[in-house]
Amino acid sequence: MRIDILTLFPEMFESPLNTSILKRAQEQGIVAVTVTNIRDFATDKYRKVDDKPYGGGPGMVMMPGPVFDCFAHVEKLAPHRGRVILLTPQGQRFGQAKARELAGQSRLILIAGRYEGFDERIRIGLGAEPISIGDYVLNGGELPALVIIEAVVRLLPGALGDEESAKEESFSDGGLLEYPQYTRPEVFRGMKVPEVLLSGDHGRIAQWRRAQAVERTKNWRPDLFEARDHEREN
Repeated sequence: MRIDILTLFPEMFESPLNTSILKRAQEQGIVAVTVTNIRDFATDKYRKVDDKPYGGGPGMVMMPGPVFDCFAHVEKLAPHRGRVILLTPQGQRFGQAKARELAGQSRLILIAGRYEGFDERIRIGLGAEPISIGDYVLNGGELPALVIIEAVVRLLPGALGDEESAKEESFSDGGLLEYPQYTRPEVFRGMKVPEVLLSGDHGRIAQWRRAQAVERTKNWRPDLFEARDHEREN
C-alpha cells in the first residue's frame, strides 16, 4: 500500500511514522508513506495558503490553489490515483469497518486541513471523501490522519507479525469489544486471575471470553450492542 499525506505541518508525522509498527511496516515494504507540504505550492512570496471566507465569519479558510497544485504533484508520484480522503469534523465517522475497507485499497491520499476548514471546491474538484474521527474539533487534520494510518496499516498482512492479533481485538468480532486480558502474577493486590484462564481448557476459555465480550459491550457501549442486535434482526 502507498499512503500520501498532504499537510501544512509535515513535522507532526516524523516521530509517529518512525515508531513501532508503522516503522516496521515501512521497513518491510508493507506500506510506503510520503508526506508533502502544501505550503510549498503557495505562489506568493509570503507562502500564503489561507484567506478570509466569502460572506464573512471568523477565522481563515484554506485556499484551493495550493491544495490543487500539491495534489497534482502528489498524484504523479504513483501510477494510480487511489482513494482521496479529506480529514474534516464534517465527514463520515471513522470506525473499524471503514479501516478494513481502506486497508483493501492500494493507495490512500489523505488531505489534512487547518484553520476554519477547506474551500468547498477542494472537496468537489478532487472528488475527496470527507472522514471524521469523532464528533469534536481539533486544530487540524494531522492527528486524524495518523489515527487512520495506524488503524489501516495494522490490518495489512504482515504488519502485526501475528495475524491472529487483529482478529481478536475490539470491533473485530461482529462489533463486540474485546474481552478482559490478564497476565502474571496470578494475584496482584488481592485481585486474582479468573480460574477459567488457568484451567487449560480452551473450549471453556473461548466461551468465557465470548461471554465477557458480550457483557462488556452491553455495559460499556450499549450503542454498539443495540446496533448489533438491529443488524441481526434485518
